[in-house]
Amino acid sequence: MLPEPDPQLCQALADDLREAGYASAALRDVWGAQADDAVARGLRRPAQRALGERTDALAVLGRLWGLGFAVDRADAETALPSLGVDGAAALGLVRAEGDEVAPAVLVRPQAFADDEGEVEWWIASDLDEAALEGPLPEDHVLGVGGASQTLARLQLTRRGGTALDLGTGCGIQALRLRRLVDHVVATDISERALRFTRLNALLNGVDGIETRRGSLFEPVAGETFDRVASNPPFVITPRVEGVPSYEYRDGGMEGDALVAAVITGVGENLSPGGVAQSLGNWEYRWGQTGLDRVRGWVGSEMDAWVIEREVLDPLAYAELWVRDGGTVPGTPAYAALIDAWLDDFARRGVTGVGFGYVLLRRPLAGAPTLARYERVAGGGEAAFGPHLAACLAAHDRAALMDDDDLASAVLKVSPDVTEARHHRPGEEDPSVIELRQGGGFARTIEVDPALAALVGACDGDLAVGVLVDAIAQLLEVDAVELRADVLPRVRELLVTGFVSFADA
Repeated sequence: MLPEPDPQLCQALADDLREAGYASAALRDVWGAQADDAVARGLRRPAQRALGERTDALAVLGRLWGLGFAVDRADAETALPSLGVDGAAALGLVRAEGDEVAPAVLVRPQAFADDEGEVEWWIASDLDEAALEGPLPEDHVLGVGGASQTLARLQLTRRGGTALDLGTGCGIQALRLRRLVDHVVATDISERALRFTRLNALLNGVDGIETRRGSLFEPVAGETFDRVASNPPFVITPRVEGVPSYEYRDGGMEGDALVAAVITGVGENLSPGGVAQSLGNWEYRWGQTGLDRVRGWVGSEMDAWVIEREVLDPLAYAELWVRDGGTVPGTPAYAALIDAWLDDFARRGVTGVGFGYVLLRRPLAGAPTLARYERVAGGGEAAFGPHLAACLAAHDRAALMDDDDLASAVLKVSPDVTEARHHRPGEEDPSVIELRQGGGFARTIEVDPALAALVGACDGDLAVGVLVDAIAQLLEVDAVELRADVLPRVRELLVTGFVSFADA
């Protein structure tokens, strides 16, 4: 078990890391961009080769905690003048064995930027399968992986008083949320994960994060929060003997029941207007799509925006997660695990597994106004959080408007939107007109000449109704009928971010 982190030792470690210049950009410069990209894919040797025989503090710490290789004790003592090897061992970060110091965990720099500015933290987590050179232990605490980064990029930038990080793991979401709220409660079923969370908070000088152990919402029963973030252990794993169950990814329930429990239960812990954002997998079964299953879990009392990014067939899903655990293809163990996954899916009639994002909100008053369940494959995730925030704000404003109010509104086309017209050879009029987003989810939608003309004229000057009347006259169609046709589609354009209110 990881020791309970000592605040003074954490401060000494932070001083040493800072003095060594132990940062993501510095490491990338030291071992090169190509090796740095290889590290992200679990390949350590290119970076190790690039470090060569260097014994400066940055190289030693990069070798020890960035890559997970043992180093000479004398070099480690020099690189850690405040903490020392004994202090690092007391924190559970290394194992000192004679003249050699071996890593017990990874401590990697993690840089990002948000509305509050640029930040770089040091994040401690368990040794990965590359450092272990084999399968992960079942109590493994994951570092900042792809799913963690995705959820972080999805987070709305709205501020609040309190937040809940459900299934905190190494604590990266709690650290992010703390920048937006005064107090974060971070929960996990794993005491090891909670100790990593406390260690990372102390190492980075972040207060206001409280850790509690327990399953799902039990540790916060009766409490409400302005924000909830959850990267739950959503991987669908057979509950049979011989199949490893990793705490960081497997929730211990059959099929997608863990994700269902998070979605159905989070409303009780949201304050009015509070927002919950999470990742998840959901099953496709004979006669029922994954999004329909999620719709049933959400119910009718919450605002919901559910975005499915991809769907994997059962075999591809099984291969993904068997490899993730470190079992090598081509071995008897690999084949046995694949069979276990496929048998489990067959018992429930599973035809595919969806992955996506869930945003839920408790309405401030009255009935929910938002119920979007969609498949969106495009977009650059770096802009998802601000994009979602802007789209939600536009939806909320438009939801309070009747058609007359919307006709009186002044809109502007978003700066990332372009138009493409496709013509058949020899024809003057386009056969297809498309509007395309350069940011957000990079949507492409087909529009007719009337809507294309309206969007093109939305420059923040004239009201929608005035523009529709002018377009009706130009196209020689009835203005009332055109309004009835166009205004619902204008609402959709607002929610998806193609246009915005001019005064927003």
